[in-house]
Amino acid sequence: MRRRAPVTTDAQPIGKSTTTKGGGLLRLLLDNGALTALVALVVAMSLLSGDFLTTQNLLNVGVQAAVTAILAFGVTFVIVSAGIDLSVGSVAALSATVLAWAATNEGVPVAIAVLLAVATGLACGFVNGALISYGKLPPFIATLAMLSIGRGLSLVISQGSPIAFPESVSKLGDTLGGWLPVPVIVMVVMGLITAVVLGRTFIGRSMYAIGGNEEAARLSGLRVKRQKLVIYGLSGLFAAVAGIVLASRLTSAQPQAAQGYELDAIAAVVIGGASLAGGVGKASGTLIGALILAVLRNGLNLLSVSAFWQQVVIGVVIALAVLLDTVRRKAGATPVAAGASSGGPRGKQALQYVIAAVVAAAMVGGLALWNSTSSSGGKDLKLGMAVSTLNNPFFTEMRAGAQAEAKKQGIDLTVTDAQNDASQQANQLQNFTSGSMSAVIVNPVDSDAVGPSVRGANKAGIPVVAADRGVNKAETATLVASDNVAGGRQAAKTLADKLGGKGKIVILQGQAGTSASRERGQGFAEGIKEYPGIEVVAKQPADFDRTKGLDVMTNLLQSHADVDGVFAENDEMALGAVKALGAKAGKQVAVVGFDGTPDGLKAVEAGTLYASVAQQPRELGRMAVQNAIKAAQDKKIAAVVKVPVKVVTAKNVADFQ
Repeated sequence: MRRRAPVTTDAQPIGKSTTTKGGGLLRLLLDNGALTALVALVVAMSLLSGDFLTTQNLLNVGVQAAVTAILAFGVTFVIVSAGIDLSVGSVAALSATVLAWAATNEGVPVAIAVLLAVATGLACGFVNGALISYGKLPPFIATLAMLSIGRGLSLVISQGSPIAFPESVSKLGDTLGGWLPVPVIVMVVMGLITAVVLGRTFIGRSMYAIGGNEEAARLSGLRVKRQKLVIYGLSGLFAAVAGIVLASRLTSAQPQAAQGYELDAIAAVVIGGASLAGGVGKASGTLIGALILAVLRNGLNLLSVSAFWQQVVIGVVIALAVLLDTVRRKAGATPVAAGASSGGPRGKQALQYVIAAVVAAAMVGGLALWNSTSSSGGKDLKLGMAVSTLNNPFFTEMRAGAQAEAKKQGIDLTVTDAQNDASQQANQLQNFTSGSMSAVIVNPVDSDAVGPSVRGANKAGIPVVAADRGVNKAETATLVASDNVAGGRQAAKTLADKLGGKGKIVILQGQAGTSASRERGQGFAEGIKEYPGIEVVAKQPADFDRTKGLDVMTNLLQSHADVDGVFAENDEMALGAVKALGAKAGKQVAVVGFDGTPDGLKAVEAGTLYASVAQQPRELGRMAVQNAIKAAQDKKIAAVVKVPVKVVTAKNVADFQ
């Protein structure tokens, strides 16, 4: 059987032509749908926001694209060979955790720890490849299993808490010469390696052959199983590098880092022109796809688009980019005779790129000049607020209080949702720093991980107010918060008093690695020690989520049906526990929550929830905005502003409602 000729990274698939009678720049844009989309986005964002087209912000876009791009380069190998890898986000987190654990906790030399991290990524990739090649598992199933295994091992090794990253490795998250970000350099290097592997090596040509027709590749002499081992091994290797770069930016290895990044990586590859059917894809397209996602998120932050609408817009743009590229390919297909050249002379192609670069430079210069003249006006106060998550009633209440106060004061307030992702929050804070904010309010996902971004704001002279959780290793104008540890102690005393100092209780913990979960758990543990008659029979995480609280409590009741009390580290999990307990809640079993959310207070009033430690989130948001305004105006404020914490029971719930 005739062996199918592989496709190179820079050539179109056979049957396509890159040459027409048209001119240079237009032809270049028509032949590169992703590049056209990127140029259009840059132009649109530049026109809509005067803060977008600045040197610092463009460097921010590069930094924010780096981790996704590195992951996507590895995924490109897999997709070109008609596979899929859903595990890269978890493998990235696991590799970074192994490095931090080995170097920090076990005293392993940093160089060896880095090698261990890289070996971890390779090992995960080889396991994926072995399961697919020799175990005959579909790539989707094999890598989905590794997604769970990698995340679980990361949590086991770290015990659910972030681990400080070695200082020498953390320099990967810094800049060279004070302006050139190292993550961007690493991204470019990994992109060049990807291009060389795809276009200049035997394994690269094998990827295209396998993706084009696996059976034909096998019959032509390729050892497909071995090639797949290498392909998935490369994907794991690139994931390890991405995890190290990500942890370096955050100065800590986060066990929950890079969640959902595998979807961004796959999206970047597909936006860049690769086909999920295999056989088509190139490194430059993947880089452009990652930049499109970064430009979208950066620009939408600068334009103060709602955090919820951002997800909608990004999804629509991804769908449109791929759809338009598909239409372009079909419309521009021109049959080529067998053996004919698929492209024009190299000199002509080079000239097209030179013309494109000159036009792009002129466009950027013109937009920069236009922005500098059009945005020379108002000096009104602008505040940015980076919230850890808006998928939680406590933080939506805090946002509501902040927005109400900003409206009252006539202040422009932009709120972003980090979705419990420390890396995403770092990106949002970088965008605020380059977006001419007068002051920034941050509710950290993790107190250590947010430090570098806050230091960037410090360097730019933008005051930062911490809300609910503190910031480590950076300067803040003030901390507006309630005392989670003290609240945990109050919850312990309230539950123990209700049980008369005796009984069996279970604890529903929050999301592993978050400071709120650690502090509330610490306070409760300290408080419950005062009551030796209270036995903690089980502790399980439910991630601050009501549904998970319901499921976990239902499971615990199978082995602890005689439980007398429940402490949940937030009201959402407490309400899930109430649902699982059914008629027992409030009668046979006392449940104590934390936060004092509207739903929690209703349950207290109804008697199903015995008590909630109320933090008054609306008041917290209001006071955060008040102090941010003072900080922006260089007024003196206290280092810590405490919001009162009170235990709410049926006796005093009317006062809080």
